Amino acid sequence: MKQSAEKKQLHVRNRHRGQYDFTALIQTHRPLARFVNLNQYGDLSIDFSDPAAVIELNRALLHHFYQIEHWSIPAGFLCPPVPGRADYIHYLADLLAEDYPHGVPRHLNVLDIGCGANCIYPLIGHREYGWRFTGSEINAQAMKAAHAIIAANPGLSQAIRLRWQKEENAIFQGIFHKNERYHATLCNPPFHASAEQAQQGSQRKLRNLGLEAQSPLNFGGQQDELWCDGGEKAFVCRMIAESVQYARQCIWFTALVSRKENLPELRNALMLTQACDVRVVEMAQGQKQSRFIAWSFLDKTTRERQMSR
Repeated sequence: MKQSAEKKQLHVRNRHRGQYDFTALIQTHRPLARFVNLNQYGDLSIDFSDPAAVIELNRALLHHFYQIEHWSIPAGFLCPPVPGRADYIHYLADLLAEDYPHGVPRHLNVLDIGCGANCIYPLIGHREYGWRFTGSEINAQAMKAAHAIIAANPGLSQAIRLRWQKEENAIFQGIFHKNERYHATLCNPPFHASAEQAQQGSQRKLRNLGLEAQSPLNFGGQQDELWCDGGEKAFVCRMIAESVQYARQCIWFTALVSRKENLPELRNALMLTQACDVRVVEMAQGQKQSRFIAWSFLDKTTRERQMSR
């Protein structure tokens, strides 16, 4: 029952609280069946160290809960944990609801910085709340894969558009168009500061799974997904500095922060921008503690007025 207890910590609207119902998932997505067996506790499960099994579980979850019938990522790209990604969407919805008098807002415009080959945030956010997404991406192969997912699922092309980030060191520049407005941005920034650090992190994950160092990873990840110079802290600081240029074009800027020790420096960076409101939204996904930082250059009255439009 450990898995069930951990997943109850997910957001109250998260569809993935409690144990996976593998019987129901298989009824929706038959290819999952060959990966499902009884585990040591006598429950149906998969081998979470098997990359093929994890990808098939993701396909089943996206098909069963979000009506995404066709989803695929290139070999070696990041395979995201669907429950955790959904949590970010739901907590972001709660933040936006604070400035909206009619409950959780629907049909908003959201910018996903680095949507990746998996396009996971736009898929979940659109199906849950009807949000319209712009996804930026710097990796050509990831862009091609995300385009393929959108094209393969009817209706998504009207809800999700992708934009190529031409500048290696830019985040919002070139993605925000003139007179374009968003209710929020979200981002899962590169976590590591170097390729070596990313490799060490991968080896730790393998050890935690009880696997040999040469075993394939069930989570994958490319350079743009896993590391950048200065790591997560430097990336989010760049986001903060760039966001000032687009202060009136977005209500809330947000980014995941995996390392809690990075928060003081990020807060200091935001103080220098004179942001009107800064939040740290804590999330718990099992034993993993996660959070996102959010900032707005608009006062509450202005945010409420723009949300009501």
